[in-house]
Amino acid sequence: MNPKLSAFLLPRVTPFFLLRVLCVAASAYLFFGFVCTPLVIRGKSMEPAFHDGGFNFIWKPAFWFSEPERGDVVAVRLAGNKVVYLKRVVALAGQRVGFREGVLFVDGRPVQEPFVNGPCRWDLPDREVAPGNVYLVGDNRRMLMEEHDFGQTSVRRVQGVPLW
Repeated sequence: MNPKLSAFLLPRVTPFFLLRVLCVAASAYLFFGFVCTPLVIRGKSMEPAFHDGGFNFIWKPAFWFSEPERGDVVAVRLAGNKVVYLKRVVALAGQRVGFREGVLFVDGRPVQEPFVNGPCRWDLPDREVAPGNVYLVGDNRRMLMEEHDFGQTSVRRVQGVPLW
């Protein structure tokens, strides 16, 4: 075997080598645990933008210094850090949101949503988004309203945005 290849595949275990391995492992743990968390998408509520079984990363720095805006696709922590949903922000704190014959209304005005997978037959009376909350809905509105998990949630539960 080539000596260079052998040295690469089977390096000598020295204190410096062990320190490098420890630094790489700690960096990977911090990066993938607190900055860019891997995510496997389960469910069809965000189709066609995000498909069931797809893979993505949650970019957590997106909201370190700002709040989510209307139209943002966000990753929301449901219970603990293991269950995370992807949803779209459709209304912010203090706004009134509802659905009439499948059309989203925010503050009494219809909202154009070119990303929505429709047609939709949702009807939901207007409700006000509480302070410190955002209202989240999936893009696939062909699904029955009863099959969706949506509604308002605390901004503190928003983890970040999908990377792509």
